[in-house]
Amino acid sequence: MKACVTAGAGFLLAVLWFDLMFDVQVLRRPERELPDEVLASIAGYYRRVTTAARPMNRLVAAVMLGTIVAIVLEITDGAQTTWVPWTSLGLALAPILLAGLHTVPCAVRLGARADPPERQSSLARAVLRDHLLCIASIAAVLAVQLSAG
Repeated sequence: MKACVTAGAGFLLAVLWFDLMFDVQVLRRPERELPDEVLASIAGYYRRVTTAARPMNRLVAAVMLGTIVAIVLEITDGAQTTWVPWTSLGLALAPILLAGLHTVPCAVRLGARADPPERQSSLARAVLRDHLLCIASIAAVLAVQLSAG
């Protein structure tokens, strides 16, 4: 199961890295409303990966679910010290829930570009904050799993 957990966490880390390549455009932009070229770039990316990429966009959700299932199977197997899978579960569940309940809906809304520029700017900043939290947490899952030998 450890291989499934680490593969899932590695895949999610790569997805977050690609997302962050667009998200970082909001950094060092103190103005309340981001320039249109920044919003267009970020929104275009999220439109492609959340809406236009169907059915491939479902792969990320499937990997999230598969990673959680693999961690639960690690817990029920009992082959490892108990802190490793339980810590991994907490570290993985938090960003996965954040993504499902907040990040993805914000990214879909941003990708639609239906809101005024000030709201789009707020959404872009929220997605960046979420992704920074998620990448730290998923990287920690990977570290915990790999450190357990």
